[in-house]
Amino acid sequence: MSSVPPEPARPAEADPPDRMPRAAFEASLPRSAYVDEPFLEREREQLWWAEWVAVGREEQLREPGDFLAVDVAGERVIVVRDRAGGLHAHVDLCRHRGSRLTTVDQRPDPETCDVPGPSGRFKGVIRCAYHSWCYELDGRVRNAPFLGEADHFDPADFGLHSVALDTWGGWLFVNLSAERVAAGHTLAAQLGEIPGRIARYPLADLRTARRLVYDVRANWKVVVENYNECYHCGGVHPELCRIVPAFKEKGGGSLDWDSGVPQAEGTFTFTLTGTTDRGPFPGLDADERVRHKGELVYPNLMLSLSADHVAAFTLQPKAPDRTLVVVDVLFHPDEVGKPAFNPSDAVDFWDLVNRQDWAVCENVQDGMTSRRFRYGWYAPMEDMSLDIRRYLAERMGEDAVALDGGGATGLGTGA
Repeated sequence: MSSVPPEPARPAEADPPDRMPRAAFEASLPRSAYVDEPFLEREREQLWWAEWVAVGREEQLREPGDFLAVDVAGERVIVVRDRAGGLHAHVDLCRHRGSRLTTVDQRPDPETCDVPGPSGRFKGVIRCAYHSWCYELDGRVRNAPFLGEADHFDPADFGLHSVALDTWGGWLFVNLSAERVAAGHTLAAQLGEIPGRIARYPLADLRTARRLVYDVRANWKVVVENYNECYHCGGVHPELCRIVPAFKEKGGGSLDWDSGVPQAEGTFTFTLTGTTDRGPFPGLDADERVRHKGELVYPNLMLSLSADHVAAFTLQPKAPDRTLVVVDVLFHPDEVGKPAFNPSDAVDFWDLVNRQDWAVCENVQDGMTSRRFRYGWYAPMEDMSLDIRRYLAERMGEDAVALDGGGATGLGTGA
């Protein structure tokens, strides 16, 4: 009985090189920017520790000694209010032996904080629990037990490492690069035209009525890119598109964010019905009373502004594939003070929309781990998402946005 010899196995064909689509398309950031720890480490040095980063709200520090212990891409910072009402920021590090100055019981997990308050309150001084070195709230050494001039101890040499701090719109911002701040890199310069575009919203006066915290299994840039486009809105956010039909028209490619995005007839806010019994913020113009505005304050503050409330998203990168997103839902104090005040209509709506967004972001992050993924493509209506490439290139160099594995590189690669 004869047999036919098996056909020899064919060698695996090499993956064809990615071909640049037509000019309307642009390449995304390279794979490494989303999945590699070395890229995040570079971001820490050139971006997160060099830019002004939002870390909380001034309202969280109401009394002398109130402090926040905040994470800035892996560096812990203390923001504290002093006896005269001033604000200071210090690295959470004792100058003696390197102990942390805040403890777990002083710093409740933000996931347990429904309405945010201080992480804790220092009782007069900042005291290290290890050897009882004590610091003034402004960072100067108050006392180092059993040390004095005979020990050649000069308190001026051992003050806490200070961190630059500034405020805007009620938010606290810190900058860990003393060199950049000394060279003139101000918060005002970083904010640019944003304050002017939303000047009629009383941001500094608003109060947080509810806080939502999400541990999103996606790179922080995936979250920002998702926020920056509405190509996905029609398929992902049906409830949102019912009150803002413009979000699904032409893939959200013709939205006028400067004037505000028009809502469906008879609606004016972000709730399931598009209405609420809360009044609009005083001082808004006619468009702002019925339209929705949004601002992205790089690197980590995303603002969605309705006529009666603001949803503020603060991002904290925890790993290449993990971002903590803290959402403060802010209302005017006159509304918060009313006996019947109930923010649930807005909070529940945002929680629904947020979870829809995080699900698609996590799906994207998972897909990016494929060995076949080298970079993605921005369709024409995703033009705003391209801004993240420009932002990173300006701060980290164009090599940071060059594509892995050949093909197009740099910005403006759609030809």
